[in-house]
Amino acid sequence: MAITNVILPKLGESIVEATVLKILKQVGDAVKVDDTLMEIATDKVDSEVPSTAEGIIEEILCKEGDVVKIGAVIVKIRTSKEEVKSERPQPSPAIHVNGNGKQQKQEILDTNVPYVPSSQVVKKQEGSRFYSPLVMNIASSEGIALSELENIVGTGSDGRVTKNDILQYINSKKSGQTAPFQGHTNFSTTQQQVQQLFSSSGNVDVIEMDRMRKLIADHMTRSKSTSAHVTSFAEADVTNIVTWRDANKVNFEKREGEKITFTPLFIEAIVKCLKKYPLLNSSVFGNEIHIKRDINIGMATALPNGNLIVPVIQQADQFNIIGLTKQVNRLANSARNGSLQPNETQNGTFTFTNIGTFGSIMGTPIINQPQVAILAIGAIKKKPVVIETDQGDSVGIRQMMFVSMSYDHRIIDGALGSMFLNEFVKHLEAFDINREI
Repeated sequence: MAITNVILPKLGESIVEATVLKILKQVGDAVKVDDTLMEIATDKVDSEVPSTAEGIIEEILCKEGDVVKIGAVIVKIRTSKEEVKSERPQPSPAIHVNGNGKQQKQEILDTNVPYVPSSQVVKKQEGSRFYSPLVMNIASSEGIALSELENIVGTGSDGRVTKNDILQYINSKKSGQTAPFQGHTNFSTTQQQVQQLFSSSGNVDVIEMDRMRKLIADHMTRSKSTSAHVTSFAEADVTNIVTWRDANKVNFEKREGEKITFTPLFIEAIVKCLKKYPLLNSSVFGNEIHIKRDINIGMATALPNGNLIVPVIQQADQFNIIGLTKQVNRLANSARNGSLQPNETQNGTFTFTNIGTFGSIMGTPIINQPQVAILAIGAIKKKPVVIETDQGDSVGIRQMMFVSMSYDHRIIDGALGSMFLNEFVKHLEAFDINREI
């Protein structure tokens, strides 16, 4: 008999831990290779952990609600294979934080699944500090805002705030040794005080946020506190695009087996603009600007439950309009049926959102960190428009659409933001109505 250790596999370049949502097996259960052992969640996407061996579950080293490090042993399986002695070095311990805030030591092995040492895995999260779900839960229960959390000195790897750091801060604050955060003196009321001022009465329905909604709220709030948001607007005449799509959508679907929407056409124009203005395809790290050579376009996608996720078209500049259409449809369908893989939400460099799908004509989108810009398109509406020609001006009915872009004013000034937006409009208005599929 031998014991095989199942470890929490690497789920993405910037992901260092995951929360156990549901354990599907029990000690003593027989399992086969690839049987799902448990469901886990990261700040990006939900996933499943499969068994790496066939045998009987000997031990489960985590509970539902636990936060587990990547590479930590989570399940031990007793197999029928004979144990083979090895001269491999002894495994090093990893810290596992359970739902009660207690720390336990677990083994990290370099067997079964390739493991990268934590010194290489734990990197500073792009754009802003990373907070574990445990730290965020403590902060929420104590009424500590994200802006205040940003000012707590972290003793963890790469300056991360640990459980002990936040508890020490809370104790110091309660004892009067630490002054409350003064970043916004006019808005110093904590979440706890607000709840006391506006306590629920009998005529109120209380809905607990689900896990994804909490993550979205955290991500959006952190983005506003990280980037200096500015939004610019423009109006585009998309009559040619609408006419072309109406004339070709039936043949396109027959030939390619895919429905063509406006989204791939807009993404195609965004890619061209990013090549001309590469600073919009960058991230800010301290005093450094990292301009990305890859153009990975995130497309905000509404889920059936009302939540939002942003799947990413990797290397979007490598696809023609047919390829973009297939990528858009595949990722949108995967997002809505819950089958997105962790790597399909990673490494976005610019985000596109179509708020016109729900009838909005314009909006002020929030930047998807650690990116520096996000572009939104509104609903397409027929309008009377002045048309300028060499023979004089006339009024005609055109298909018009508002475009808005929020960008990080730390590195992108209004002039550059406006130039990018105007370039995008030019590409839309110059669309070739005789273009072949």
